[in-house]
Amino acid sequence: MAAKSNLAAAAAEERVLVIERIFDAPREVVWRAWTEPDQMARWLGPKGFTGDVEKMEPQVGGSYRFHLREPDGSDHWMQGVNREVAPPERLVYTMAWADAKGEPTTPETLVTVTLAEHAGGRTRLILRQEGFESSSARDEHRFGWNSAFDCLAEYLATLAN
Repeated sequence: MAAKSNLAAAAAEERVLVIERIFDAPREVVWRAWTEPDQMARWLGPKGFTGDVEKMEPQVGGSYRFHLREPDGSDHWMQGVNREVAPPERLVYTMAWADAKGEPTTPETLVTVTLAEHAGGRTRLILRQEGFESSSARDEHRFGWNSAFDCLAEYLATLAN
């Protein structure tokens, strides 16, 4: 029985995404870029995408809905509910892709974003997303998040000038 439990735990951990990035901005600035709709819309989505924040309620139990448009015009929506909001250090929320009507099109995942002060007034961000249906779904999100974080770094650099 223990072997079966270990296999299930290993399979679940295989479908977890963890990304760590250092941003050249103070933690409070990164927090606001993540939780204020006008700022988030400036970096939301992978490079080349445009993003709109349709709804954002950054408190426990608050929901959000984002609209992303690819360069080819394809539309995507993501939505979820905040489970934990601890400014400026931790945000935990559910996330699912949805259609234009708000009906989920993928299983819900759980995202945890942790922000820590880092040397030189920078911020260390750790993103953990769990509950993917497959390792390939996890890998697609790895690409998307890393590209979005590149956009976030570029946006934060504009604030420093």
